Amino acid sequence: MERVGIYPGTFDPITKGHLDIIERAARHLTDVLIVSVAVNAGKGPLFSLEERVALVEQEIAKLDVPSKILVQPFEKLLMHHAEEVGANMIVRGLRAVSDFDYEFQMTGMNAKINSSIETVFLMASESHQFIASRLVKEVSALGGDVSKFVSPAVEKSLKDKQGL
Repeated sequence: MERVGIYPGTFDPITKGHLDIIERAARHLTDVLIVSVAVNAGKGPLFSLEERVALVEQEIAKLDVPSKILVQPFEKLLMHHAEEVGANMIVRGLRAVSDFDYEFQMTGMNAKINSSIETVFLMASESHQFIASRLVKEVSALGGDVSKFVSPAVEKSLKDKQGL
């Protein structure tokens, strides 16, 4: 059976931490990895859905992994999206204990919706454990250097979007 995984997120913007999880999942866990970009209007994203999808596609094009990686926007319940694309696994990254608390609750809810789709957690690599898109946007908006957290292309997109 083909291992199809979904890595969902807002990716506003995509960070080196996200790319680390994508690369590891595509290298070790999946035959096909779908990076699912959530609309998440409630989070008030800086980048439009189309811009976020384009940034993710641009960044994953640089990866050399054995799995096929696709990028898809989605606006529905994650488990319904997973069923629609034929995924049998949800990939989630964990940075800290606080992430685990939230993800633990979500995994329980998702299992009640469809217990045949497994959730797999990957711990963030040590060098990426502190990276959060929200903080990257804040540091950038205040004129800070975000080159350690995002690629040069994403950094340029951030500065352009923030008028810096």
